[in-house]
Amino acid sequence: MTITRTTRFPTDVAVPGKGGIGESPLRPDGTLKVKGEFAYSSDLWMDGMLWGATLRSPHARAKLVSVDTSKALAMTGVHAVLTHEDVPGRKVYGLDHTWDQPVLAFDEVRHHGEAIALVAADHPEIARRAVAAVEVEYEVLEPITDPMAVVEDPVGLAVQSRGGIARYQPVRSGDIEIGKALATVVVSEEFEVGMQDQAFLGPESGMVIPNEDGSLDFYVATQWLHWDLTQIGPCLGLDEDRIRMTMSGVGGAFGGREDLSMQIHAGMLAMRTGKPIKMMYNREESFFGHVHRHPAKMRYEFGATATGKITYAKVLIVLDGGAYTSATQNVIGNAASLALGPYEVPHLEIDAYGVYTNNPVCGAMRGFGVVQACFAHESMMDKLAEALDMDPVTVRQVNAVSQGSTLATGQVVHAPTPLKEMLDSLRDMELPESVDTSDIRNLPGGASQTTHGEGVYRGVGYGVGIKNICFSEGFDDYSTARVRLEVIGGEPVALVHTAGAEVGQGLITLEAQIARTELAIERVVSHPSDNNVGSSGSSSASRQSYMTGGAVMTACRAVADELFVLARKKFDVHGFMRLECGKVVKNNGEVVATIEDVLGDDVIDLTREYHHQPTTGMDKVTGQGSSHTQLAVCVHRAVVDVDTELGLVKVVALDAVQDVGKIMNRLSLEGQIHGGSIQGLGLAVMEEIQVTNGKVRNPSFTDYLIPTILDTPPQKLEILENPDPHAPYGLRGAGEPPTLSSTPAIAAAIRDACRKRGGTGNINRVPVRPEDIIRNS
Repeated sequence: MTITRTTRFPTDVAVPGKGGIGESPLRPDGTLKVKGEFAYSSDLWMDGMLWGATLRSPHARAKLVSVDTSKALAMTGVHAVLTHEDVPGRKVYGLDHTWDQPVLAFDEVRHHGEAIALVAADHPEIARRAVAAVEVEYEVLEPITDPMAVVEDPVGLAVQSRGGIARYQPVRSGDIEIGKALATVVVSEEFEVGMQDQAFLGPESGMVIPNEDGSLDFYVATQWLHWDLTQIGPCLGLDEDRIRMTMSGVGGAFGGREDLSMQIHAGMLAMRTGKPIKMMYNREESFFGHVHRHPAKMRYEFGATATGKITYAKVLIVLDGGAYTSATQNVIGNAASLALGPYEVPHLEIDAYGVYTNNPVCGAMRGFGVVQACFAHESMMDKLAEALDMDPVTVRQVNAVSQGSTLATGQVVHAPTPLKEMLDSLRDMELPESVDTSDIRNLPGGASQTTHGEGVYRGVGYGVGIKNICFSEGFDDYSTARVRLEVIGGEPVALVHTAGAEVGQGLITLEAQIARTELAIERVVSHPSDNNVGSSGSSSASRQSYMTGGAVMTACRAVADELFVLARKKFDVHGFMRLECGKVVKNNGEVVATIEDVLGDDVIDLTREYHHQPTTGMDKVTGQGSSHTQLAVCVHRAVVDVDTELGLVKVVALDAVQDVGKIMNRLSLEGQIHGGSIQGLGLAVMEEIQVTNGKVRNPSFTDYLIPTILDTPPQKLEILENPDPHAPYGLRGAGEPPTLSSTPAIAAAIRDACRKRGGTGNINRVPVRPEDIIRNS
């Protein structure tokens, strides 16, 4: 494999070393994690450290009348008890410059589990007892919990003085009345998506170490070191150069670590006590310590011709952001812009709202607003197919975007994925064999012996998801990489240093692959991620391979150019050159010298930034604009067996076709597609945070169910490579799209099974509950 390089010498090329792009070197952390030897942030330890703990509100909404810390302070082993009065600097923080979430509650508590006071003690049990000893007097208020009511009366039901709506984004194109006149069939439905948790296995944790000069060292599990720093510094009253951020082992993220959790709290305790502070949430507290996926209520109406061509769409999307803004404004931008998926709709009206309530705070989660919309628009495509007596795949193909098509926002589709062909490939995949009813483990309910095959029907369903990659709406998204090339032990070694957050997606492995490819060497060392190098942005939006990968590529190419300059000077050679198998080679194949001979005692150490193509904001009235950097598509076919009498579901197969532009590491890629698909399965049939009157009822993995290996079906994958000319190596972000399309595919398959029994199959919410199946079978 040869990579053409676009540098000052445009015909210079690199031939990768072992473990380069397109290969599947094993992850350096993989074996350690499997063996239980990997060091996560919860494993941090230091002599003399204290344990931090947090007091949280038992109410969804209440005025804080008083907080008495005297009894807690009097306990042996307690070193500090802090409230909002002890915040050294700014009392609020937040994502995306919204800065509305209190470090510790003051005046009013706005959601169940909001942090009120902090304790530092010699032992975690002492810390917990001290938290329980803090006396708080509340004036309990009636919580605002209905997001639709907020849309209908945003001022009257405002949770905070800024109003009840975090963002309203309309999208308008064409003329709805013309679209209605062209339609021969109209279908409509209301949809609901429950609140999903990221359910990462490693709870929030970390350590803060104070230094003699008053600076602080943070060792945290996060998704964006530099944005954490931007929020932490002002709240602690410290300049950013007084804080060092180092990435600790992350036990999963999926968006839930974009917001701060224990960072400022541990920093406050470290400043007050002068001792290292470790904080580690238990599982229950973790449900309150991070944001969740926005629950959604949606209304869709489609009109279409007799051939299935959509003539108009009218859409209302309401996402419940909970008490504080977090990422709601950007989530709404995604939901509004991709509300109709990868389909051509000439006349449309979309209204998307993100609202404040006293429900748990919601923000970033894999799919970021498009998961909710995807469930609705794919359910509508099935409803349209049923009304027209058309094949559900065909109706999607009739409306699919192609080169030069425009999305709802007017964004032109360039370098498109061949959606029609992908759907053909998916439909042509071999279906699983009929269930063997002699082994009850193959049936819904499994070994619980709820059935021996009676009342069980098989259904098949399809889902199509389109997801924006990288940050959108005019955000100047960039990533930074430092690459150092030198000779160690007689051979060339590259050091790659970024602030990228390795949250399980394989970024560290990919960085090394890129360096091996670009520099044609085998030895690559990854520097720990910290803020001693420029920002790599967030490990979200499926952007790290694109952005930090692009930064590493750019830095490596700059290093190679410097190496060629040295070669020209040292060996008096001219013309274009390339790197191949650790050597500098002329374009005619003549070897100039080994890299170590060219370098000698010299060191090349360069830092470069990578920026993607600029995007625009969405017009506040029409929603029009080229707001997205890149679009990626995945399609799923689900096969399910449904016990229509008891409402139980077994997902038998969950096959997918996805276009990734360029396969960088097949092993990691397949893991991302499998993992994203199963996270979508969880939303389809089991995962939901139950909230009643603002209070979370199931903050545990006993009552909040996530798929296990026994729930995971076989998955056939077909991976396409249609390169994006604007992306590094032509790649497309791959981690999020499978989460979109798997959920509606499973819901569609459940509907199909219900109808085969003779029911309506009117499944319009996820997760699908047993009573939904029984009622519609």
